[in-house]
Amino acid sequence: MESTSSMQQDILINWSPQETRVAVVELGAVQELHVERSLERGLVGNIYLGKVARVLPGMQSAFIDIGLERAAFLHVADVWQRQPEGEPPQVARSSQPLVPIEKQVFEGQALMVQVVKDPIGTKGARLSTQISIAGRHLVFLPQDDHIGVSQKIPTEQRDALRQRLQNLVGNQGGGFILRTNAEDSSDAELADDIAYLRKTWARIKDASTRLPVQSLLHQDLTLLQRVLRDLVSESTQTIRIDSKEQFEGLLTFAKEFMPAAAARLQLYKGERPIFDLYAIDEEVAKALGRRVDLKSGGYLIIDQTEALTTVDVNTGGYVGARNFDDTIFKTNLEAAHAIARQLRLRNLGGIIIVDFIDMARDEHQNAVLDEFKKQLARDRVKTMAGGFSQLGLLEMTRKRTRESLSHMLCEPCPSCEGKGSVKTTRTVVYDILREILREARQFNPREFRVVASPSVVEMLLDEESQHLAALSDFIAKPISLQSESVMGQEQYDIVLL
Repeated sequence: MESTSSMQQDILINWSPQETRVAVVELGAVQELHVERSLERGLVGNIYLGKVARVLPGMQSAFIDIGLERAAFLHVADVWQRQPEGEPPQVARSSQPLVPIEKQVFEGQALMVQVVKDPIGTKGARLSTQISIAGRHLVFLPQDDHIGVSQKIPTEQRDALRQRLQNLVGNQGGGFILRTNAEDSSDAELADDIAYLRKTWARIKDASTRLPVQSLLHQDLTLLQRVLRDLVSESTQTIRIDSKEQFEGLLTFAKEFMPAAAARLQLYKGERPIFDLYAIDEEVAKALGRRVDLKSGGYLIIDQTEALTTVDVNTGGYVGARNFDDTIFKTNLEAAHAIARQLRLRNLGGIIIVDFIDMARDEHQNAVLDEFKKQLARDRVKTMAGGFSQLGLLEMTRKRTRESLSHMLCEPCPSCEGKGSVKTTRTVVYDILREILREARQFNPREFRVVASPSVVEMLLDEESQHLAALSDFIAKPISLQSESVMGQEQYDIVLL
C-alpha cells in the first residue's frame, strides 16, 4: 500500500441508505472528504451481458439491450478487435481497418459490454466491448497482452517501470497499464493489484456463463470499497464505519481482495454520530464558504470560477511578530499549510492561482514556496506548482478527479443566479418604474399592478412613493402594489389589468 503521508491517519465512514460520506483525518483535522449519493451513482465501468437488439449497418452501430430503460449504443469503433502481436492497443487500433459491424455482431447475440458513457437525456448509455478493470495502481485489459505505462509519467522512467511490471505479470496473459499514481509503487503493491484484478476478471467470466442476458456482471466499486482500494495507506491506523451491515460487507470484501486493510476495519458503536468526533460537519460548512480563518488572525479568500480557482492570502488582525516582514512571512507559511489542506478538502482541480502576501526578501519567498510544495506532496492527487511570477502570483495545477465539494453539495443561488450579488432594492424599484413607462406607451390597460418582493414594495410605498405617484399622474393610470414573500429581490411582475 502506498503511503501518501508519514502522518498517521484515521478514516471515518458515515453511512446512510441515501448517502455515504468518508472523512480522512490526520492529527485531528479533516484532510479529505468523499461523498457518494445512491441516486447519483453512474453506470460508467459497469459490465453487462447484453443482447444485440438491432444492427444498423448504415450508422455502423448497434443497439444493445442491457436491462436499462433505454437500449444502449455500440459503435463499430468501440468493438474490440484482436491486436497485432506486440502493438500497443491504441497504435494497433489506429492502423487497422475496421471490420464492418454487421460482420462482427448479429441480432439476438449475447455480448459482454462495458459502459463508457452514462445515459444523458434521451440518449442511451454508450458501450464498448473492450473490457478494462481499474485497480489502485493498474488498469487490467483482459483481452490484450500489452504492458503500458501512463503517458504522464516521465519518459526516462517508463521503460524501467514497464520492465518491472512485465516481470510481475509473467506469462499468465492479459494486458496492464500502469496508472500515473503508481510511479512510486513497490513490487508488493503492484503484485497485490495484479492478483485483485485477475480475481475480479475470473468472477466476471464465471458470471457470464451462469447468468441470463441483460444481467449486470460487474459493478464499479462503491465508495466504501474504493476507500479500501484508493485511500488506505501504511499510515492508516483505523477505518471506522457506523453501520453494522456495511461493516460486515466491507470486511468480507477486504478479506478476499485486500487482507492488509481488513485488520484495520472497526465497527463504530459510539452514541455520538461518528462525524461529531472531529467536528467534521462544521469543517464541511467552512469548506463551502469563501473565507478560511487562520489561527494567527490572517485569513484566506477562495473563489472558484469555471476557468480557475483563486486563493488570496490576507494578514487580517495578525500583528504578533516584531516587524512587518516577519508578520507577512509567518502568515504566508501558515497559509501554505492551510491552502494545501483546503485544496484536498474541497477537491479543487484545474488551474489554481495563489496570491500570497508580497514578500520583500527572497529567502522568505523561497521558504514559503518550499513549504507549499512540501505540503502539496502529501496530496494523493497529482499537483504541479511553479515559482512566483513577476506579479508575485503562484500558479499551480491539481488534477481533476471528481466534482469539487461545492459543485456536489451546492447549486447556484436562485436569487443571484450564481453572480454572488443582487441588485439593490432601489435599483429594482427604478427598473420597475422604467418598465411601467415602457408598457404604458404600448398598451392601454385599466390599471398596472406591480407584484414584487416585500422589500421592493415597501420602498415604493415609502421612500419612492413620490416618484410612483408622479409616474401614475404622467401615464394617467392607477398603479397598485402586491407583495409576494416568495419572490427574490430582483424578481417582479407587472400585470396589466
